[in-house]
Amino acid sequence: MSATGFKEKCATKATAFKGAFRSRDAFKNFIQTHDTALDRHGHPNSSSSSRWSNEDLDPTPPEKRTWRWWNFVTFYMGLSFGNWTLGSTMVGIGLNWWQSILVIFASQFISSVAMFFNSRCASVYHIGYPVVARSVFGMYGSFYFVGARAALAIIWYGVQLYSGASFMSNILRCIFGHKFTDIPNHIPESVGITTSGMLAFFLFWLVHFPFCAFRPYQLRGFFWFKSIIVLPAVWGLFIFCMVNTKGNLGSVYSSQIKGSKGWFIMYAINSGIGNTATLITNQPDIARWSKTKSGAQWSQLITNPLAVTLSASLGILATAAINNAWNLETPLWNPWDLLGAILDRYWSASTRFAVFLSAFTWLVSILGTNIAANMIPFGSDSSMLFPRYITIPRGQFIVEFLAFAICPWKILSSASVFTTFLSGYGLFMASVVAIMVCDYYMLTKGNVFIGHLYNPSRTNKHYYYTRGWNIQGVVAYLCGIALPFPGFVGTLGPNVSTAATDLGRLGWLLSFSISFVVYYALCKVWPTNNQKIIKDMGLQWEEQYGDRVLAEDGTEIVEEGGDVHERSDSTTETAVPTESKPFEDKY
Repeated sequence: MSATGFKEKCATKATAFKGAFRSRDAFKNFIQTHDTALDRHGHPNSSSSSRWSNEDLDPTPPEKRTWRWWNFVTFYMGLSFGNWTLGSTMVGIGLNWWQSILVIFASQFISSVAMFFNSRCASVYHIGYPVVARSVFGMYGSFYFVGARAALAIIWYGVQLYSGASFMSNILRCIFGHKFTDIPNHIPESVGITTSGMLAFFLFWLVHFPFCAFRPYQLRGFFWFKSIIVLPAVWGLFIFCMVNTKGNLGSVYSSQIKGSKGWFIMYAINSGIGNTATLITNQPDIARWSKTKSGAQWSQLITNPLAVTLSASLGILATAAINNAWNLETPLWNPWDLLGAILDRYWSASTRFAVFLSAFTWLVSILGTNIAANMIPFGSDSSMLFPRYITIPRGQFIVEFLAFAICPWKILSSASVFTTFLSGYGLFMASVVAIMVCDYYMLTKGNVFIGHLYNPSRTNKHYYYTRGWNIQGVVAYLCGIALPFPGFVGTLGPNVSTAATDLGRLGWLLSFSISFVVYYALCKVWPTNNQKIIKDMGLQWEEQYGDRVLAEDGTEIVEEGGDVHERSDSTTETAVPTESKPFEDKY
């Protein structure tokens, strides 16, 4: 967008904002989202007041499909290379340094394979996670799977805010020195945060604020910038640790595996997958902006495992060296603790400047991670939960305030059981991903009827399922979480059997495998109506792909330019390539 266009857009919005307070109807019209062609023609037999789409639930139009394969490479490079502390998880459960590195690579490769498959539907049909969930779990069943993810995104957003505030504290200390560290604390100890800590948290919260106004296709430049600066930040901190300690790594942690090595290794791999469980689930929200069908797939399949493994390896080696040289009882796994320790030992103007640069780059890294993993997913989810009033940007502003309201410092300082729950919730999302992947690849041959994803009535022969719920999907979901669930409960405190503990340690892998197999077997014996229709139509792989879709009432909807709209008489058959014409839906 040009500078002139941007100014005109801002002026238009400012005028609309002023006019919103002239009357009740004007305010109501201002806060409501505009209806779309798919919404107008998507549910002809439903209540006219219902709203099942807005511009963020419609397929992404061609003009906004701006992410090419190299954008995904820089996105995942920046996102994955900040996993400095992942090694602490592996060492903490008993692996030595080389076992940790191998396990991290294996876990991230499995994660990337899951992301590869889960991003396909969104890359082809340009729809986000909430709309993909409608196609799999039903028009009403999807609300549970979308709402659950939205609730967890709020909590994780706040937790990441609190973590990033530690880097802001490093920055403020470098700038103001003891004037920052000596700020009197007027907050009770029971709250879990100090006055200076609250200041750092508030400033980092403010940094997020302007990013709430943008959709993912507008953030390519930011994620490119993040990937550029995070590399020297990680390498710089690693080189300092090596030079400062003369490369003396000490014992580099010894293996402390107890019991069956097989179960232990699987437990470690599952822990590594849990680190990216959110990212696996969120794939459609990023892949929908892809310029091509496969741009979001191959790029991360190569980038993510290598970047995460290298970053975590540097963290393991650097922490081992510093721990050995400084004789620390508690290893400095967190980069902000390490930067603080460097300031304590080498306080000088040059050290403050170097730490300032390092802390700034790490802060940008965690900012980008929070945007990609929590802000964007919540914006996407909330736009489906309340499509009449919320778009992705509005949802992102909402989660910005909710994350402050939940007081994450209180959660992290006093609710250890709750934080354990957050760390293990990936097993619930594994079943969701398994069913989505199985349905797309194995049962519907990659065919999604876009025009029917906005009709909640019984006339929707594709996605109404059983009263709006895909019963087969729900059964597979429950089966997937049933076996590892007792072991998961055991991590929260109650005593459970050894067998339950072992199954719980398989968490994500076990949930994914069981849900995939159960859903496939169940649908082969008891197929959904959508699957029956696809079989009767004789559809082959992804034949419904195209920029023209047939709405529920028979209207042809065209995705072109920056809009999704009804086909006009001026839209000729030659204007769209043959491959963009979907197979006629006779049902």
